[in-house]
Amino acid sequence: MLENGELLSAAENDGFDIFVTTDRNLQYQQNLSDRQISVVVISTTSWPRIKTVVNIVVSAINAASPNSFVEVEIP
Repeated sequence: MLENGELLSAAENDGFDIFVTTDRNLQYQQNLSDRQISVVVISTTSWPRIKTVVNIVVSAINAASPNSFVEVEIP
């Protein structure tokens, strides 16, 4: 099992551009300034809530740039 820092490194090394997570503390637990991967944080783990606004999540992913950090608030 990989911890967050290891998981981010593995994702970058494997060519991923974006890391989508629900871990709202990630920005405080990891130094993201040296990362090339973009991080998109979704405010809930509730799929019924996410699927009603999936277009907002997709828009955040599409707008992400290298080394960006975006939080998507799901009502």
